[in-house]
Amino acid sequence: MTLPRSGAGTIGAIQARLLALHSRRIDLSLTRIERLLAALGHPERRLPPLIHVAGTNGKGSTVAFARAILEAAGERVHVYTSPNLVRLNERFRLAQPSGGRFVGDDELADALSECEARNGNAPITVFEIETAAAFLLFARHPADILLLEVGLGGRLDATNVVEKPIATVITRISIDHRDFLGDTIEAIAAEKAGILKVGVPAVVVSQPREALAVIERQAARVKAPLAIAGEDWTATEEHGRLVYQDDDGLLDLPAPKLYGRHQFENAGAAIAALRAGGLKLPAPAFEAGMIRVDWPARMQRLSQGRLASLLPAESELWLDGGHNADGGRAVAAALADLEERVSRPLVLIVGMMSTKDNEGFLRNFTGLARRVITVPIHQDKAMPAPALADIARGIGFPTIARDDVEGALLVAGQLELEPAPRILITGSLYLAGEVLAANNTPPE
Repeated sequence: MTLPRSGAGTIGAIQARLLALHSRRIDLSLTRIERLLAALGHPERRLPPLIHVAGTNGKGSTVAFARAILEAAGERVHVYTSPNLVRLNERFRLAQPSGGRFVGDDELADALSECEARNGNAPITVFEIETAAAFLLFARHPADILLLEVGLGGRLDATNVVEKPIATVITRISIDHRDFLGDTIEAIAAEKAGILKVGVPAVVVSQPREALAVIERQAARVKAPLAIAGEDWTATEEHGRLVYQDDDGLLDLPAPKLYGRHQFENAGAAIAALRAGGLKLPAPAFEAGMIRVDWPARMQRLSQGRLASLLPAESELWLDGGHNADGGRAVAAALADLEERVSRPLVLIVGMMSTKDNEGFLRNFTGLARRVITVPIHQDKAMPAPALADIARGIGFPTIARDDVEGALLVAGQLELEPAPRILITGSLYLAGEVLAANNTPPE
């Protein structure tokens, strides 16, 4: 029997070969991708108008809101995001007349193979090859707009080869990826602000004072007009609705479908970016976007699926990929709001990478979580579940470690808690991807 040329195996084989050209260690630089894009005939110069999004937390949600609004207005939208949760294809969403689609296996394998061939044996990272493949795909398919999410940082991120976006966005900045971006909020902000372009309007969400000062200085250097949350635009919750206002007027919209008070500002950033980019969209598109938006593993309720079926019917199962202290703060606030609406004992199932601030993340849930159950993640540099349990116990949580999520859910379901518990699986997007795969509910 002849095996099909495409499929996950082929894509995986390409990735494996690329890893041999460059170690898994992140090495931020534009030199390698610029060389490859030149060999490919500069597809990055043939992209549709684009919005470039950087930040520590909220990038993907902001992109999701913008996509939902644009597609509700009938626009054809390409989207590039990372990381993927279950399949690499999720990073590449190609525009369609009635909504987008993930790139197919054949098409993705062909694009990756073309980039691999043009690169030869020169050193390059897998993300750089993937970004070059994305630009190839986006240049070859018609679209009205591209939403481009930074992978890591901004200034030296592979996506930052684009020269003239219609707008840039900087979402919430916090301490993360210290090894690559710096140990201070100012250093990290400087890397994120590296996406600002000469004369291109930039939307900025509320930031720590030190981060905002860095962004403002860089914007002044490149003469990029800033639209800052709380100064030039606002997005607030009023009577269960999202009220957005800027110099162009007021929008009274449904509450965002993505749960959590932090999503009001992410939705506002998307609206502000679309307006700053000069896109004239009808008010009904903004309304529909709030209702239709979808972004898996961000306070996602898992009410069906194999893992969900392991729990008593009265329980709630939630999933969130938050993995740094600031992200944990947003998730904890969302859980506190849920507790105020419907009180349930909270059980956390947590898996984290050893490179993250595990203690800082977990401390957000003091006073909220009754029990913590730690699990491993099947990734390099994952924190062993027993070691993570020791950290949680040191904070004061009653904690046990289990070998997998299924075992943790069985323990959570057997706890003598009244009423039935609210269970949140959190701590890493890698873990979230494993959960969605095991639950048979991958992103679609």
